[in-house]
Amino acid sequence: MRGKVSEHGVKSFCLADLSTFLMLKPYLPVDLKEAAVLQRRRDAEQQRQSRVFDARVRNVGVDKDALDHQIQDRKTRKETDNKRQEAFDAQMVQNDKITCLLDDRQKEDIQNLNKAINDFRLCLQQKEDRREFDLYDPQALKKDLPARVSDDDPRCTVSGVQKLLGEDLTENNRRKAQQEQLREWSLQQQWEQQKALEDKRLADGLYDKHRIELDKKAMELQRMEEKAKRHVCTFTKEFNKVQAEESLARRKFKKQQEEEDNSVEISNLVEGDLLSENPAQAISAFGPHRIVTDRWKGMRPEQLEEVINVQQQQIQEKMRLKEEERQRQAEWDRRRVQEARAMVLLERQQKRQEKELRKEQDHINLQLVQAHEAQKNYLNKEVFTNPPTDAYFHQFNTTSR
Repeated sequence: MRGKVSEHGVKSFCLADLSTFLMLKPYLPVDLKEAAVLQRRRDAEQQRQSRVFDARVRNVGVDKDALDHQIQDRKTRKETDNKRQEAFDAQMVQNDKITCLLDDRQKEDIQNLNKAINDFRLCLQQKEDRREFDLYDPQALKKDLPARVSDDDPRCTVSGVQKLLGEDLTENNRRKAQQEQLREWSLQQQWEQQKALEDKRLADGLYDKHRIELDKKAMELQRMEEKAKRHVCTFTKEFNKVQAEESLARRKFKKQQEEEDNSVEISNLVEGDLLSENPAQAISAFGPHRIVTDRWKGMRPEQLEEVINVQQQQIQEKMRLKEEERQRQAEWDRRRVQEARAMVLLERQQKRQEKELRKEQDHINLQLVQAHEAQKNYLNKEVFTNPPTDAYFHQFNTTSR
């Protein structure tokens, strides 16, 4: 009895201890660690409530820090884009300036080129330099030659009576020119004759030296050629001697071999199967079923009869094979017709089954549509008859949890 405790006693003891603990709680020592944990939880709950119930900070499903970070990144990216755009604009302005400078330089180059062309035309392409300028030259008559330039003028014809036969108006000048010309010709001939003699002496000397050198070379070549001929004759003599000995030995060996072959051939013909008419001589070396045509003496009667029997057997076998092939083909045709008929019947049965399945599916779809309409009417008329009021929505956001 002492070891057993009733359930009522245990409950009364626990309640007594709990009441005693509550009464003595203010006088018990405080656990600082547990108190710090409780205080930290209270502070976290207050901070959470301040964040949740503050409309300026709270955004349902959105992280404000991440949004602020995104806004800051967007601003930074926008500033970077602005700086890049400014750099592009500066580069564009610089390129425009360079383009303007290049355009001005090109215009200046074109202007200089046109000026140079005009200067070239003024200096080197004047009208006096044209080939047809003599046709419309205003000073043509002034520049034209007079009617007579000299006695040798070809324009002085007989009909013009500018010069008569027998006249020699420039006789003195002509004689002086002829004398001067004769003197020059004489001096020229003397100088040419002396130069020709000097050239001839020099050429003769060079020719003599060259002829002596050629004679020496010809003698040396002649000696070398004679020496080479002697060597060639000696070598040819030795070679011919060796060839003659080898030819004599070959002829002797060939004659001896030919005599041996003739004796062997005579003995083979005398003792061979050709003259003895041996039937086995027609059998080929490739097998007993083959013969040598030039030694064959003809077929025996039993062989001919055997050939005819084999041919008859082959004809009958061929006819039997043709009949079997015809029967096999007829059987295949009959089976093909039966299979085609079965396929047509199977296709008709499949179409009927598909038609029945389509009717059943349409009936099931109609039942589903009717059930859906009934469920929709039930929900709209009986289930959703009590719409929520403002009090239902005001119960939210009362706690942070």
